[in-house]
Amino acid sequence: MQNVFFCALLIIGLLCQAPASADTSNVDPAVLAAQKQRIDVIKAVSPSVVAIFGGAGDGGGSGVLVTSDGYALTNFHVVSGAGNFMKCGLNDGRLYDAVIVSIDPTGDVALIKLLGRNDFPVAKLGNSDTVQVGDWAYAMGNPFLLATDFQPTITYGIVSGVHRYQYPAGTFLEYTDCIQVDSSINPGNSGGPLFNDQGELIGINGRGSFEKRGRVNSGAGYAISINQIKHFWDHLKSGRIVDHASLGATVATGFDAKVDVAEILEDSDAYRKGLRLGDEIVSFAGRPIRSVNQFKNILGIYPAGWTLPLVYRRDEQKTKIYVRLQPLHTAAELQEHVSSPKMLPEEKPDDEDPKQPKMPIPMPHGHPAPPAPPEQYKHLYVPKSGFTNYYFNQKQQERLLQALHAHSNFADRKGNWTLIGKLDNGADFTLTLADKGIGLESGNDVFLQSLETGMPVDEPPGTGGLLAALHHFRLLLSGQSDRFTDFYYLGSEPLDGKNEMVDVMVATQTGTISRWYFNKSDLSLRGCDFYLTENSEPCSIRFEQFRTLNGQKFPGELDVQYENRPVMKLKIDQLKLETTDASGK
Repeated sequence: MQNVFFCALLIIGLLCQAPASADTSNVDPAVLAAQKQRIDVIKAVSPSVVAIFGGAGDGGGSGVLVTSDGYALTNFHVVSGAGNFMKCGLNDGRLYDAVIVSIDPTGDVALIKLLGRNDFPVAKLGNSDTVQVGDWAYAMGNPFLLATDFQPTITYGIVSGVHRYQYPAGTFLEYTDCIQVDSSINPGNSGGPLFNDQGELIGINGRGSFEKRGRVNSGAGYAISINQIKHFWDHLKSGRIVDHASLGATVATGFDAKVDVAEILEDSDAYRKGLRLGDEIVSFAGRPIRSVNQFKNILGIYPAGWTLPLVYRRDEQKTKIYVRLQPLHTAAELQEHVSSPKMLPEEKPDDEDPKQPKMPIPMPHGHPAPPAPPEQYKHLYVPKSGFTNYYFNQKQQERLLQALHAHSNFADRKGNWTLIGKLDNGADFTLTLADKGIGLESGNDVFLQSLETGMPVDEPPGTGGLLAALHHFRLLLSGQSDRFTDFYYLGSEPLDGKNEMVDVMVATQTGTISRWYFNKSDLSLRGCDFYLTENSEPCSIRFEQFRTLNGQKFPGELDVQYENRPVMKLKIDQLKLETTDASGK
C-alpha cells in the first residue's frame, strides 16, 4: 500500500513538472540567445549610469560616465538649478560628490565631474551617424527617482527616427540631428544614456513627448546624438558656457524647392568668402542639403568658431568656400539665459505639482548627505562671468602653457627680440619685437606697429596686421599672458576646417583677437589667426620647420596668408634675445 502511495506522489510530481520543462525546451534558442544578449548588455553598461540629485537633496535626473576620472554627461536642464555641487549615485550603491564643469544651454548638454575615484566605470562611445530606424535601443536612467538603490531603470525599444529637428519651445533649447526612440523616456530619465544593441553610447536622453502636465509616455522620446557631443567635447571641458554656431545667414526653400540664402549679414565670414543673397546651398560640412530643416540639423551640431566647408551654386556654377561659424548668441544673452528660471524644464520631475514634497536623496547605507561640498572639493569651483566653472579652464590653460614652455622657455627673455632671415622672394629682412613697438625692415621698406600710442593697424599693408599679431606671439611665448585683456582655452576644432584637430587658446588685447592652435597629439604650436577687429579678415600665420635657434626651439618659417591668399614667408636664420633683470627692465 505504501509503494502505491509513493508511486502516486511521484507521478503527480512529474506531471506537475512536465509543463515547465516543456515550455523551456520549446523556446527557440534564438530567443533565449537574444534574451541573454540583452541581459549581458545591461549588466555591462549599468555601472556607468548615474543618478543625479541636487546638492540640497531635491530634484534630479540621470547621467552617464564617459571617462574613468569621473567626467559624466547629462542635460543642461538637469543641472540647471542644482547648484555647483551635486550628488551622484552609481549602481554599486555608493553616493559620490560631483562638481559642475560646463554647460551647453542650446544643445541641452552639461558636463559634470564625479569626485573621489579615478577608476570609474565608463560607457563606450558609439557612432550615432550609423544609427538606423528600427535599431534596438536601451534608454537608461532614474525615471521618477525610482532607484532608491541607484540601480538604473531600463526601457527597451526601437529607434523611430533619425536626424530629427526639434524647434526651440520658447527657450534656447534646440534639438538638432537628434535620435527619436520609442524606448520610454520619462521624467527623471533626462540626461541618461541611450545605448545601442552592442552597449555603445549613441545618445543622451533629453526630451519626451508627454501629455500636457501629465506623466503619460507617448512613445516618442528624443536623444541628443553622441556625435554632436563629440564635436563639443573639448569645448565642454573648457568650463565655459558653450554656444552653438550660426552661418550669419538664413536660408529658405525657393520656388524650385532648393535651399537658398534668404538673408545674410555683410559682416559675416560667409559674406566675406563670397556667399550672397539668393545663392543655393548645395552642401554644408560635407553633407548634401535638400531642405531647410536638414541645413539646421547639420549647422546645429557644431560649436561656434569652427571653420567648415560650404558649397553654393550661382548661375549653375558651384563654388566651395571654408566658412568660420559665428556664435548663435551674444555672451550677455547666454549669461542672462542660464540665470533665467524659465530654463527649468516642463518635464522636471516635481513641476507637475509644485506643492508636492521634494523627493529626498535615497541613502541605501543610511549616511546623511552633507548640505555643502566637502572642504577638500571647494577649490574645484571658481566663478567667473562667461564661464560655468573657470577652474576647469585654468587647468586647460596650464596644460597647454606647460607644454609650450617645455618646448621653448622664454620666461627670462622679455626684452627685445630680433629675427633675421630672408623673405620667400630672397630679400633679407630684420624683424624687431619690443614692448614699445614691432618693426620690419627689408631693403628700402620699413614698417612699424607702435604699441605705445597707435592703435593696431594693418601693417605691412595687406597682411591683416602681421606686426600686431607678432606682438601677441611674443607675449604668449614669453609667459606674459597676464598682459592680455582676456585669455582662455576655447576647446578644439579642425585646423582651417580641413586639417587635424587642434586645441585653441584665445587672447585679446586692445580690441585685437588672436586664436592660437596647438597640435593635439604633441601640443606643439601650429600657428595663429589674428583679427584686428572681431569681424575682420584674419592674418593667418602657420609655423613650419621648427629649429633650435639661440638655444630655443623656434619656428624656422612663418607662412603668412590673408584673405585666403599667400602674402609672404619669413625664413628665419637668426634669433637674438635680450634678457631682463629682476625688475623686468
